[in-house]
This record gives sequence, C-alpha cells and structure tokens, in this order.
Amino acid sequence: MIFLKAVWRFIVGVKDVLVLCFLLLFFGGLYAVLSMAPGERPVKTHQGALLIDLDGSLVEQPEEADPFATLLGSEAPVQQYRLRDVVGAVDAARTDANIKAVVLNLDGFIGGGQVALTRLGKALDGVRAAKKPVLVYATLYSDDSYLLAAHGSEVWLNPLGAVALSGPGGSMPYFKGLMDKLGITAHIYRVGTYKSAVEPFMLTGASPEARAANQALVDTLWANWRTDVGKARPSAKIAAYASAPLPSIEAAKGDLSQTALAMKLVDRLGDERAFDERVAALAGEAPSHQSGPTYAAVDLKDYVRAHRPGHDGQIGVITVAGDIVDGEAGPGTAGGDSIATLIDDAVAQGDIRALVVRIDSPGGSVLASERIRGALAAARARRIPIVASMGNVAASGGYWVSTAADKVLAEPSTITGSIGVFGILPSFEGLLAKIGVTSDGVQTTPLSGEPNIMGGFSADFDRISQLGVEDMYRRFLTLVAQARRKTPEQIDRIAQGRVWDGGTARQLGLIDKFGGLEDAIAEAARLAKIDPGMARPLYIDPQPDPFLALVEKLTEEKTARSTTPRDFLGHQAARQQAMMTRALVDARLLGSGASIQARCLECGAYMQGGYTAAPAGSRQPDSLMKLWLSALR
Repeated sequence: MIFLKAVWRFIVGVKDVLVLCFLLLFFGGLYAVLSMAPGERPVKTHQGALLIDLDGSLVEQPEEADPFATLLGSEAPVQQYRLRDVVGAVDAARTDANIKAVVLNLDGFIGGGQVALTRLGKALDGVRAAKKPVLVYATLYSDDSYLLAAHGSEVWLNPLGAVALSGPGGSMPYFKGLMDKLGITAHIYRVGTYKSAVEPFMLTGASPEARAANQALVDTLWANWRTDVGKARPSAKIAAYASAPLPSIEAAKGDLSQTALAMKLVDRLGDERAFDERVAALAGEAPSHQSGPTYAAVDLKDYVRAHRPGHDGQIGVITVAGDIVDGEAGPGTAGGDSIATLIDDAVAQGDIRALVVRIDSPGGSVLASERIRGALAAARARRIPIVASMGNVAASGGYWVSTAADKVLAEPSTITGSIGVFGILPSFEGLLAKIGVTSDGVQTTPLSGEPNIMGGFSADFDRISQLGVEDMYRRFLTLVAQARRKTPEQIDRIAQGRVWDGGTARQLGLIDKFGGLEDAIAEAARLAKIDPGMARPLYIDPQPDPFLALVEKLTEEKTARSTTPRDFLGHQAARQQAMMTRALVDARLLGSGASIQARCLECGAYMQGGYTAAPAGSRQPDSLMKLWLSALR
C-alpha cells in the first residue's frame, strides 16, 4: 500500500509538471504573437500625484530574474528600479501640467548609492523649483533614504519610526585565524600596497595602509553626504544629531520620532493614512477605479513608458553594471562577451556617432575587462568618440574599461581607482594532514598536477603565478598611462590598488571632469561635432528575453515587498548582517571567479543597495553559517 501511494504521488507530480509546462508554452506563444504587433500599447496617465514607491533598490541596470525561481519559489524577487527611468519620470513631471505633486514612499527603500541618489535629488530639486510639492514618507530613514528625503518639500515620519544616520564604515570578517586552525593555506599573488581584497585571507585585521586609505575614503564620502543634505535642508541639525545622537534622544525620553522632529530632520509626524490625506488635499481624491492610495496617483511604470526616449538617438549609451565576468551574462552583471557584442553590433549598424559607456562596477575578471575595453577601442579606431561616465563605483576592472575613452567623467562621490590585480587559490594539505590524509604522485614537468591543492603548491608554480600577476599589473599601468598621458612610473605612484573618491581622482588626473550621465552625453556630442542641445541618447540595452518578459507579466502581483526592517533595532541589525553577508559572498567569489582579477571588494558597500542590501544573488541567504562554509570551501 505504501508503495502504491508513492507511485501515485509520483504520477501526480509528473502531471503537475506537465500542466505547468503546457501553460508556460501556451502563454509564451500568446505573448510572442502579441509581441509581433507593431507599436506599443498607448499609455494613458490621468491627473494627480506621481507616486514613486521605491520598494527595493535603485540601480543602473536591473538584474534579470530567474524565471523558475519566480514561478515556483516561495519568495519573489525584490524590486530594482532603473535610475535613468526614475530620473526621467521626475524630470518629465516638472513640466507636466497633469502632475500636481511628486510623492516618494521610502518605507521599503533599500538604497542606491550616493552618486545615484544625488542625481535623483537634483531632479527633485527641479520639481520644487517649478513650484510643485515633493512629499516624502517613511517609517525609518537611513543614510540613503534620508539623502533623498532631504530634497522633499515635506518630509513625513511615522510616529513609531526614526531617523537612523550611521555614516559609511563598519567591520568585515578576517579569515586568517580560522584558516590557520583548519589548516587551509591561502596562496596569494598580488601587486599593490593597498590591494586589500586579499587581506582577510592573510591578516587578522586591516593593514595600516588599507586602514588609512579606507578611512580617508569614508571621511570624504561622509563629508559629501553632509554637504548635499545641508544644502537641500539647511534647517536640519544634521551635524549635531549624527555626531552625538544620545543627548537629543535622552531629552525626548527615547521617543525617536520626536527626536527627529525636534532636530528638524522631518517636518511632520503621521501614519500613512494621514500622509495620504495630505497628498489628496494637494493632488485630488482617488478616482473610483483606482486601487491603492486614497489620493489620485499616477503609476510610475506607466509614466515611465509614456515618457520613454525614442530609438533615433545619435549618442549610444552602453551600461557596464555589476561584477565583470567572463563570457555572457544577463543584465545587472557585466558579461565581457555580452557587452562587447552589444558594442560591436551598435557600431556595425552605423546609426551612432559617439558612445558613452556608463560604468557602475567594482571590477572583476581581467580578461572580461579587456574584452570590453577592446570593443570600445575598436569603435574608437573607427573614429567614434568614446566618453566614460562613472556612477557610484568604477574601480579596478571598471577603471580598466574606462581607459578606452577619450574623456572620463565622474562625480565627487564616485569610487574609482583601485588600479591593481591579484589572484588567490587555496590548498588543503594542512587540513588533510589533521585527519590523516596525505598525497603523492609522479610528474613529467614542474607543472604536472599543479596547483596541488592536496599536497601544497610547488615553488615554481607560486613564482610563475606571481610573475603573471606582476605582468598583468604592468599592462594595467601601461593602459592607464597611455589613456591619462602620463608615464607608467607616475601612475604607479597613485595606483598600488588604492581606492580614491572622485574629487581626489580628479586632482590626480585619473578623471577629466565632474559630471553625470547627461553631461557625458553632451560631451560625447561635442566630440562628434553635434550640438549638445540637439543630441539624443540611444540606450544600447540587452534585448529582454520574451519568456522572461512573460514571466514578469504573469508574476507582477508576486513581486515581493522589501523585507528590510522598519524599526530602529531591526534596521541596524539587518545592516550589519548585510555587511557580513556581502563579505562572505565576496570571499566565495574569490575562489570561484577568474584566477587573475582586477576587483575592488571594499567598493561593494557603496553600490546599488548600499550597506542595507546584500550583494546580487545573495539577498535571501539560507544562513550565515552556510555562507561561512561556502566561503572557505
């Protein structure tokens, strides 16, 4: 009987899978037929407030969701919002008579990086300059969300909420002590006094050089943050609250929301219902057919579609976002072959007269970085001007890519530099010896069986690997020297793997000028002898997979709300866990990535989701213990 029940369950399971496959094929075919219809469904937007509910993270290029995990998984992916879409919508709202106000709901906002948020803040300033209100609501404001909120005309805080300003910085794990106890040997090949990516595997704490460089970086970023917020909200007592929050919190007897109000960090206390009533008084009541807020709300997705740029631009814009990896990769990860192919195809079509490469990457594989740089160099050889536009981070491999450009633009808070390379491989002879396992064998050459992870690496292999890394570093120096019109010796003095903020990078000559993406497009137009006022961008994005687009349509309602805690204690704990998760995922990445890498690990905290989001692909780890083990495998 038990056997028959098992067979029956198996048959039912097979039936369910077949039904699901049939439905996917049916809807996939239906979507393909509908996609063949020329044009795009018109978008109608009514009057009201443009609702920007940033429930997730703000990114340069959203990642492609795993369709099967989305369809069959118990948890849906957290939203990612493209920076240029949100900025474009806010810019359009400034002059749109139908938009009476702009509303930012930051209750589930994870983060977006200082450069991206500063750009969006400028767009919000434009709305306010047009005499339109910008209303902001959240239960808890962190560094990233408050950087946006400061640009609002009315900042609301839930009476049970708080403003938690932590500033950049924090701890990361060092594995050297654990590895020694386990008997794991890290074979490290690097060039660069400040190439601190490998320090967790060779030291028990930060080296003096790495500590000094990182302290200088976070101090500059924090100063830039305070300057931006101070200009946007001069009445807020930011310096006093951030440097010594305890006295003001004690004065309010622990009431964090009242503290924020007393320090003029927010304008009003109220729950979401009271906030909606305030918006309704400005933008009108919700029409009967609208679901959601009680005020007339214009949906962000529809508004973005209605104001999407055309496909007739002369300035091509290609995005290099996320880790740079070998081969092909979907959006949100910079696959060397994928991006090079996009560049080659765009140039071959002959429609573009200049190229802007938008970089938001901590680097990665040297080979993939060179693959992208080579495609840009080939375009430049065809007399197509190249301008590099750096976002939150353009370091290591990200800077390698920028060396193909005629001009390099960045922002004062951009993280760049990290000109250095490294490789790391583990061996387990000590661990195996602890349990009585030894190894032996025969060789025909000095490299037979190398790297010998069971018996330890030979001196020849170690020396050859180090020489290879040193050669790659010399190549990196040469590329940068040629691009910046300096000698390799001059570049070596400011390289050595050190990470720089954009302001210092400009002083050192690593970038040409300050400016965002729009400035880079204008610069590319000038190089192509086009009137910048007439220049139009042509965004060269990967073509969406029809099946994935269908899955996204079918699962729109399943998109997860951000699980970032909205109370002070929960938020601070989640912030620390995210930093730990990021460090562990980076550690695992070192062992599974390319053998020679141009990567800036410390830069990850300043990208996309900032300190409150784990790296891509690790937002919902099963447990920190699993990551510990996988990082050391």
